[in-house]
Amino acid sequence: MTKADIVSKISDKLGIDKGDVQATVESFMEEVKVSLESGDNVYLRGFGSFIIKTRAEKTGRNISKNTTIKIPAHNVPAFKPAKVFVEGVKNGVEVK
Repeated sequence: MTKADIVSKISDKLGIDKGDVQATVESFMEEVKVSLESGDNVYLRGFGSFIIKTRAEKTGRNISKNTTIKIPAHNVPAFKPAKVFVEGVKNGVEVK
């Protein structure tokens, strides 16, 4: 499913203009991004949490030059689904 699919489904379900729904969805995504970039996690009860995870410093290898490089500690965004969400997917989606 793409962002356009989400906008279309919400527009059909609520009877709101697709342009307004698109602006709302993009505004939501921008607010989540801004919040994470400023160091704040986003908690959506019943859906999940957008959190910041810290990756430790580690040693990597450049295979083409056969050298080692240090990868510094850094933060990455992550999504942690709510238990209700996980259970719904676990019980509702057939294993392929």
